[in-house]
Amino acid sequence: MPTLRLALAQINPTVGDLEQNSNLIIEYIEEAETLGADVVAFPELAVTGYPPEDLLLKPHFVSDNVSAAQKIAKSTGHITAIYGFAEPVKDKLYNSAAVTNNQEMVDTYQKVHLPNYGVFDEKRYFEEGSNFPVYDLNGVRFGINVCEDIWFSSGPTNVQSNNGASLIININGSPFNLGKRKERENVLIERSRDNGVYIAYINMVGGQDELVFDGGSLVVGPTGNILMRADQFKEHLYIYDFELPKFQKSSALEESIGSKNISLPQEKKEFKSIPCPTTKTIDQNEEIFQALVLGTRDYVKKCGFSKVLIALSGGIDSSLVAAIAVEALGPENVVGISLPSRFSSSGSKTDAKTLANNLNIKMDAIEIEEIFQVFERSLTDQFNGTMWGVAEENIQSRIRGNLMMALSNKFGFLLLTTGNKSEMAVGYATIYGDMAGGFSVIKDLPKMMVYEICHHINEKYGTDRIPDAILTKPPSAELRSDQKDSDTLPEYEILDAILEKYIEQDLGIEEILKDGFEANIVIQILKLVDLNEYKRRQSAPGIKITSKNFGRDRRMPISNKYRPY
Repeated sequence: MPTLRLALAQINPTVGDLEQNSNLIIEYIEEAETLGADVVAFPELAVTGYPPEDLLLKPHFVSDNVSAAQKIAKSTGHITAIYGFAEPVKDKLYNSAAVTNNQEMVDTYQKVHLPNYGVFDEKRYFEEGSNFPVYDLNGVRFGINVCEDIWFSSGPTNVQSNNGASLIININGSPFNLGKRKERENVLIERSRDNGVYIAYINMVGGQDELVFDGGSLVVGPTGNILMRADQFKEHLYIYDFELPKFQKSSALEESIGSKNISLPQEKKEFKSIPCPTTKTIDQNEEIFQALVLGTRDYVKKCGFSKVLIALSGGIDSSLVAAIAVEALGPENVVGISLPSRFSSSGSKTDAKTLANNLNIKMDAIEIEEIFQVFERSLTDQFNGTMWGVAEENIQSRIRGNLMMALSNKFGFLLLTTGNKSEMAVGYATIYGDMAGGFSVIKDLPKMMVYEICHHINEKYGTDRIPDAILTKPPSAELRSDQKDSDTLPEYEILDAILEKYIEQDLGIEEILKDGFEANIVIQILKLVDLNEYKRRQSAPGIKITSKNFGRDRRMPISNKYRPY
């Protein structure tokens, strides 16, 4: 029975860095060849990085990407390399997989099914492919397709398996969200069973703006059994040795399908066996934590920063952001700033200091009381005859935002904002205040999930990195005396449940009320969500964690009079 050694290159490319990406691919090709691989496969659009978005509308970028793809092809010796690039054909552009061998590009596979939902906009840039090639290599026949193609039961996998392919190599740029790993595995199991083929699924890893690619590449057997599972959130080269049936040619079958087959020249060499990795899956909280860490690390570094600033209030949100930043960048690259006002409790001040000590990060303090008094005096005439209220509360937040941005501007540190999804949903944040900053780490993390991840971090490291006092005190913005979040909002358990139904499930008020929520609370929350779209549109980008984040997934008009309540 013929054997085929496949190398799955789970790499972390950078969007637009064609030189670095091509050099990275070449390094992995050389490593794979050293390990005796017959074929090495890379993720979707590995040359450009994914998603390249409107870079694809620049003809010079597309041309440069082709040059990089050709440069990679010239590096292939006695190995077949498969990698994604943007392929221009006349006046059309395709999301393609290059198939290279013996220092030339032998063929390309053009992605057939283009996702155009959620975070995907591929029909904005690409045309659909229509060919289903298969490849013969040392007696083995395999097919190649790209990402979304594997999700269709009657798609390319079915055609290629009917044309004699015993292995399907599927290259991907599939971003992480909760439940995505299991969803992918279920699809691959179904597709392999239905077609009686092996499937090698290669996924990208790394952070790109709001998206995190979690890797988790797989090999699935013809009966749906998972034979290899790669690590999530880790860049690595994985080797898998296949024993595949020798292909018996049938020209009638090929002609009936109309699919071409290409023979790949290759010298067969003998190498020692390499143990197959048996990576265990990680639980949901660890998935979230690793996604936040990787997304933060890559955003900071790929945008050219080395250090970050965080306003430490002594609350749970800023504490979690600080813990993630330390894990991502190291404590020496994280600076905390405490900005107490007349309303800041002594506990919040000491909690922030304890957190900084636990994380081993530098923390400075800047009192804002005198600045706040200047604002109050300056506005005396204009505010005369009005009650002290939200405007005065938000002045404090904007003072803090101004000071933090001044420090960011002075020292070139990236300011991380600390708002969570629950707050951003209902506008419980100050525009140009605590919303100011360059990256919003937990923007897509509901408040109750914030608590879960904090507890997970403490359990993971066996110590209270995040002090218990922070985890147990009632959440408060501390912008007026004895303020608590629950003065303005329902308890977060209730708020998060309503938000999940309205935002992620797109349920209407009648369907939400069926779960027993009070009508006045539901109407209040839905109104707040709809009225605060303008704030969210001006917020910093943040890491996608849930199935529907603000911005890339949920795109609502700001001027919008539709009110279904």
